Amino acid sequence: MLLWVFRFVFFVVIISVLIVNLTLPNISGEQDRSNFWVILWSGLGLAVVTLLVDILTPKKSLAALAGVFFGLLVGIFISWGLAQVVDMIHEIYNLGLDPSAVGAIKWMMGVAICYFIISVVMRTKDDVRFVVPYVEFAKQIKGARPLVLDTSAIIDGRIADLYRSKMFDAPLVVPRFVLNELQLIADSADKLKRKRGRRGLDILREMQSNPVIDVEIDDAMVAEVRESDGVDQKLVMFTKHCNGRLATTDYNLTKVAQVRSVDVLNINDLANSMKAIALPGETLQIRIVKPGEEAEQGIGYLADGTMVVVEGGRNKIGRELIISVTSSLQTSAGKMIFGRFETYAPEAKEESGVNNRRPGYANK
Repeated sequence: MLLWVFRFVFFVVIISVLIVNLTLPNISGEQDRSNFWVILWSGLGLAVVTLLVDILTPKKSLAALAGVFFGLLVGIFISWGLAQVVDMIHEIYNLGLDPSAVGAIKWMMGVAICYFIISVVMRTKDDVRFVVPYVEFAKQIKGARPLVLDTSAIIDGRIADLYRSKMFDAPLVVPRFVLNELQLIADSADKLKRKRGRRGLDILREMQSNPVIDVEIDDAMVAEVRESDGVDQKLVMFTKHCNGRLATTDYNLTKVAQVRSVDVLNINDLANSMKAIALPGETLQIRIVKPGEEAEQGIGYLADGTMVVVEGGRNKIGRELIISVTSSLQTSAGKMIFGRFETYAPEAKEESGVNNRRPGYANK
């Protein structure tokens, strides 16, 4: 609505300027009406063309506009220099051309050079370099670096909780190709994938409606991102291009981004770092739920989902045990605690006593 008001104000202003100029005595006089008609039609044509271009190009890119403007300036400067060369050649070789012919040559050469320079700048606007000395201008971003979300981080949902708790204040960026992948997952024929995709879309919509969270859907597609294969490669190139940080729960994507020198925030790493640390020698109460991979190993889980591997717990499935921690392992894929069976939990002793045995399992 504000944009349409601005367009209306522009139209009123340019019509007012046009009327003021047309009412000048030297323009509106009866002796020569050619100036009057030239100003009238050029003013109306300029206003209509400007509004049509503005309305018919809704998705504008500031970088593209800046590239066109820069290319036009460089093209005009080069055209002016070459125009002097054309005059010099005409005088030295005494070609005898009419001045209007020389002017036409200059105009056509100027248009061609401006087009060529703008085309080059538009194709290489992300790598503005000078040959001697070789200088590359890097984009300088003020404030917090943006956090680029991948599909797994959106579906995971914990990033929304972190922002609601105000632990982060960096803007969140969701590239358009990530949103497209999320939509493909939501439209999948697989029920589990479809459920995960719809969950991701719901979480994204919830974050957009939250005034505390700054979420932007980025439609920009630079050449390096467009030419990359696969969503993961596009994410890495997009994050590097916008000088941001990549937020993900994908272990393999984390490693690839680190190899490409892209800063990564793995939400699993963050969650693991906030879990309580189990030191060797401490005791834990755990319920064995399944056998482990190695002989005599049993597997249990803490309330937060941390897996506990218990030596001597394979034949105690379904029992509450007291174990002593021997070591712990924390990776991007999760956290594991290793322990050794010490005794049964007090509740288990009171309920079962010495003769409480389960069929198929022997007590030690």
